[in-house]
Amino acid sequence: MDAVRCALRLGAKNAYIIYRRSEAEMPARAEEIKHAKEEGVQFLCLTSPIAFLGDEKGWLRAARCQKMELGEPDKSGRRRPIPIPGSEFDLPLDVAIVAIGTTSNPLIQSTTPDLKTREGGYIVVDPQTLKTSKVGVFAAGDIVTGAATVILAMGAGRRAAFYIDEYLRTGKW
Repeated sequence: MDAVRCALRLGAKNAYIIYRRSEAEMPARAEEIKHAKEEGVQFLCLTSPIAFLGDEKGWLRAARCQKMELGEPDKSGRRRPIPIPGSEFDLPLDVAIVAIGTTSNPLIQSTTPDLKTREGGYIVVDPQTLKTSKVGVFAAGDIVTGAATVILAMGAGRRAAFYIDEYLRTGKW
């Protein structure tokens, strides 16, 4: 919720929460959801991103999504999302922030095989610049360190922003 709300505050034209279950199963406080909606966050529930699509230069252009329906409860007690065949669609995007809990998501490894990860699926980065093994991709926060404090994640995000800006200005990796 923090990431999507901050994106709007920083000038994003549109900001989405794409969530594979319904709003009722969403692991966020009702107050957070309410405030996000008031700020203009768009919720795409019962939807799951299945791939990120780039243009010929490697810039993100869309997320391929698939509609879901709820099945029987899984081991968490929440109803399990089941993909609806033939329901795929592309959602135009310029930026994607994958912010999904405090453990790594296997989606990262399965959709980006050239991105170097370590045990647990956490992304390997240069400790100074936060560059990943994939040109033009930086990573910071819990996806690099594992669950840690907000202060550490904020510091890493700030450092990453500095090096992202440098990369965009110079084009040097």
